[in-house]
Amino acid sequence: MAVETSAVEMLPGQASRRCRYSLVIFDWDGTLMDSAARIVACMQAAARELQWPVPDDAAVRDIIGLGLPEAVAVLFPGVTLSEQDRLREAYGHQFRAVDRIPTPFFPGVAEGIRRLRDDAACRLAVATGKSRRGLDRVFGHESCGSWFVASRTADLTRSKPHPLMLEELVAECGVPVAEAVMVGDTEYDLEMARAIGMDRVAVTYGVHERQRLMRSEPQFVADDFSSVVEWLLA
Repeated sequence: MAVETSAVEMLPGQASRRCRYSLVIFDWDGTLMDSAARIVACMQAAARELQWPVPDDAAVRDIIGLGLPEAVAVLFPGVTLSEQDRLREAYGHQFRAVDRIPTPFFPGVAEGIRRLRDDAACRLAVATGKSRRGLDRVFGHESCGSWFVASRTADLTRSKPHPLMLEELVAECGVPVAEAVMVGDTEYDLEMARAIGMDRVAVTYGVHERQRLMRSEPQFVADDFSSVVEWLLA
């Protein structure tokens, strides 16, 4: 299969171009928001607080995108449900109240989302490993909730890479799978899309390296968010 990569030329009249898809579904952490460093620091701080073995940076980066219970099971095998709750509380406290590592949008995200929203036939959604409370918090803090017509979080459905959140999103939006695309930075994002035959765009600036992403056979691979938008509007 031929895979396009992110050498997309900007052309005159780009504002009038139409999106390839009726529904574009974005992952959040590592795709829209540069939050990996904060997630790593907070998970490590939570482990230290509980006097658990502290996972290294690579181990935490690897689980970004999973729901928190699934992530904990990978990082700390054998923990009980009550211990999961303790870690979730410690992690949430670190993320909300202690850690101050900035979590900006990646370059080009705000402008790129605006351009996609200018196409009345293109709707945007989010499928994330965050909790509903966490996603709503960042929607409010960044005043960006109105960008999206729908969203799914891992605590209210199945965690990635199970495709249930994508199945729910296309059903809610009334869009056939063939008219939707998943954009993400992890194997978990791409595999949940591939499981239901949905097209997928891999971004290499997040947490999983290009070689790993290529195993999921994305239709396009982008090195920056602007290239994602250019391809969607090509």
